Parts: sequence; structure tokens; C-alpha cells
Amino acid sequence: MRKTALIIPAIVVVLVVAVSSIFIVDEREKALVLQFGQIVRVKEDPGLSFKIPLIQEVVKYDDRILSRDLDPIEVTPADDRRLVVDAFARYRIVDVEQFRRAVGAGGLPAASQRLDSILRAGTREVLGSVSSNDILSVDRAALMLRIRNSAIAQASALGLQVLDVRLKRTDLPEANLNATYERMKAEREREAADEIARGREAAQRIEAQADRTVIELVSDAERESQIVQGEADALRNEIFAEAFGADPEFFEFYRSMTAYQRALQAGNTTMVLSPDNEFFNYLKSDQGSAATR
Repeated sequence: MRKTALIIPAIVVVLVVAVSSIFIVDEREKALVLQFGQIVRVKEDPGLSFKIPLIQEVVKYDDRILSRDLDPIEVTPADDRRLVVDAFARYRIVDVEQFRRAVGAGGLPAASQRLDSILRAGTREVLGSVSSNDILSVDRAALMLRIRNSAIAQASALGLQVLDVRLKRTDLPEANLNATYERMKAEREREAADEIARGREAAQRIEAQADRTVIELVSDAERESQIVQGEADALRNEIFAEAFGADPEFFEFYRSMTAYQRALQAGNTTMVLSPDNEFFNYLKSDQGSAATR
């Protein structure tokens, strides 16, 4: 019984020691075997492995591609127009020994903070060398490549490989939005005022041209009417002259009748003349007496 009581605890201890000496590395991980904080072995291949219990420990790191979102930062491009940039990076741990020496026990959180500083500095440096129009344009892949390349060397010192950097959003700071809106509004109002002024100028020019055309047409019409009237008067006078030459007595009669008609209007004409007035010469003549019978 005493031997059995001693064997069972010994077996338990052996099992515990055996289990604690075994560790499994997943295909998505890399592992470091540490002894008193020093790296003694790197386990990168997936599978079963062993360590010395109680003396050695295993630290595992993610071997997959990781993503890191940067907090929005303000940058000042070459044209001094401040922008708020929101970016993210994709990276992976390629050298776990270098990674452990660089960040120590801080692990991935410590590395992420240092990577953030590297990316922010690279973003400010690259975007500060170009204009805001280049940053806001659709074709800005070259800028993102420059940011990635500027971060590669510093990230490699951490055992990291920066695979990609992307600019998700580039906007004006909130404080500048109203000023930008007012500036755009003033610009549009100025353009509208210019268009209105040009429209009024064009309208005045068209109206002046129309007035000139009207005056020219009226003048031409009056000139032509005067010519026609002059020709008609000349023709009338010619006809009168021919008629007078053909029958002077009839012409005298016609002229006297026309004068009487114009002078003696019904209802509104009063004339006080002597019977011997020359106006009645034709009425007192033999032709006039015959006409009044």
C-alpha cells in the first residue's frame, strides 16, 4: 500500500512534467522558446514540439497578415491647405527573433504603437511634399506606395514587413469646412454676378442693335415714301398741267370747286365776305350761273 501511495503521485508528477514539456504550434503561428527570458529556439513549422518544463517557456506570435488602422491625423500639403487623413496598413511578423528583441514582452500592442508612429511620420513626410490636389485626386496610388516604402526600413528593425498602406479618407478639418464653404459660395456668387453682367451687356448690345435697325428701317421707309410721294405729286402736277392745257376753263372750274369745298364745311364754317369778293368770281361768271340753275 505504501509503495502504491508513492507510485501514484510519482506518475502524476511525471505526467504533469510530460504534458508541460509538450507544446503545439498552429500553422497560423510562430513560436519562440525562451529560457530565463533569452531566446533559445525558434519554432516556425506547425506541429508538436518539446521544451524543458519549468525552465523554458513558449511565446507564440500570429503569422498571418495583420491590419492596423491609424487614428486620423492632420497633414499640411505643399500648398498649406490642411487635410485630415485616415489610413490603414497591412503587415506581418517575418522575423520573430528580431520582433522579440525590439518590443520585448510588450508583444503586438507595443509593436502596433511603434508602427503607428512610423506610419504617421511617413504619411506627414510624403503628403507634405505634394499639393492637396494630388492627395485628393483619384489617382494617388503612387503616394501610398511612397508611404509604404518609407516605412519598410524602420518596420524591418521591428521584425515586421509592411505589405500595403492605404488612404481611406482625406477631408478638410471641421474648422475649415465653413470657411471653405463660404469661399466656394462667394466664388459662385461672383461667377453668377459676372454672368448676369455679361447677360445685361449682351442684352443692351442687342437692344441697341435692334433700335438702330428700327431707325434704319423707318428712315429707309420714310425716304422711299417721300420719293414715292414726290413722284406721285410730280405725276399729279403733270396731269393737272396737261388737263389745264387741254381745257383751261374746266381746270378753273375744278380749282374753284375744290376751294369752295375746303372752305365751306357743313355745320362748322361761317364766312363773312363781300359779294364782290374774288372768291365768288366763278359763281358770278356765266359758267357758274349756268351750273347753279
